[in-house]
Amino acid sequence: MHDKIAVVTGGSRGIGKAIVRTLANAGYRVAFSYVRDEAAAGALCAEIEGQGGQCLALQCDVGDASSISAFFQRIETAFGRIDLLVNNAGITRDGLLATLSLGDIAQVIQTNLIGTLLCCQGALPSMLRQRSGCIVNLSSVAAQKPGKGQSNYAAAKGGVEALTRALAVELAPRNIRVNAVAPGIVNTEMSAALVGSLEQEIQARLLIKRYAEPEEIAEAVLFIAERAHYLTGEVLPVNGGLKMP
Repeated sequence: MHDKIAVVTGGSRGIGKAIVRTLANAGYRVAFSYVRDEAAAGALCAEIEGQGGQCLALQCDVGDASSISAFFQRIETAFGRIDLLVNNAGITRDGLLATLSLGDIAQVIQTNLIGTLLCCQGALPSMLRQRSGCIVNLSSVAAQKPGKGQSNYAAAKGGVEALTRALAVELAPRNIRVNAVAPGIVNTEMSAALVGSLEQEIQARLLIKRYAEPEEIAEAVLFIAERAHYLTGEVLPVNGGLKMP
């Protein structure tokens, strides 16, 4: 185990869980957030600690600014530094814009975009102090190739990609890299609910005729953090060659 500290939002399930495991296996001490499922978060920590790693699970709602602030304060107290931030937490509230409620629009933008921005802000005091760090934001294929009913989600993830580029410019003088990973369809509970009756149509658009596994997205995050030291301000698509009709 090395001395690097990684923070992952939304780490108790799906892609986030795979990222936490992958980073822990690579030697990071990992702190991650969860919203409700304390049992799942505790089980993941126990698994990592059982393999000799160090893990801290903290409740945090990235849709709430005060929750984010408390989350990063507790990480500062526990570890004293942050070397890698992975902004993975996000939600969907898909629907045609003509019928979307203001609540569904605002909640998706608040959680996926403003929450990502505030988490970056929360990690920056440590990274600026040590004059080093890496931020990886989770975007989505929807930012560039949205499906029907994804106006709010695509807008939020498009904003995440713009934020990634802007922060890369801002933070480069302090030796802090900022990049994003844009997954396509990933084999998770969230994706299964979204795909629904569109599975055949989506499969036809994939050049690699399967969905990604969460671990494949996690490996892309690890690549950016540990190997791609000359990469900043970029969005890495990991989408199986998903193409528009």
